[in-house]
Amino acid sequence: MALQHFILPTNNKQLTIITNNNLTAKYFCLAIPFFMAYKRKTWEEKMHNGREAVIERLDKTFTDIPAGSTMLIATPEIVDAYIRNIPEGVHTSLQQMRKDLAATYHADHTCPVTSGIFLRIVAENAYEQYMKGTPVSKITPFWRMIDIKSPTLKKLTFGTDFVKQQWAKEGLTWYPAVRL
Repeated sequence: MALQHFILPTNNKQLTIITNNNLTAKYFCLAIPFFMAYKRKTWEEKMHNGREAVIERLDKTFTDIPAGSTMLIATPEIVDAYIRNIPEGVHTSLQQMRKDLAATYHADHTCPVTSGIFLRIVAENAYEQYMKGTPVSKITPFWRMIDIKSPTLKKLTFGTDFVKQQWAKEGLTWYPAVRL
């Protein structure tokens, strides 16, 4: 085994690697700047990504959407605005949001895949804001759209306790029967 020392170009700090041969160290050193330079986006950065909604005509069937239909690909900001308009104590499904957004944007359907992804981005961003000190009354009430069977609920980085608390506070009728 050999001890190798490298100066990293990104921050001029020394990196020591124990390797079997110089070839391993050479390739490892070339890869380091790519890993170190990458900074994971915050949920807020994902939320405000600068993209605009797009309506596309499908050439072939996609999930439950037939070929030839128009499909809205929304943005996290559109999903956020929709959720903010759901009244307190009311639950709305992701499917209902998809129908409503499609009608609003004059499309036949809304993309089911991106809708789920954007719902998670909205939820994670809202919780991120809450953790920074924003009162619950000022964050997006994403719990009004997430239900017990939602795949998004299982993926949330902050777990389910916060969501269950909000369900209870708003008196959502299906909360007491829920066991997570």
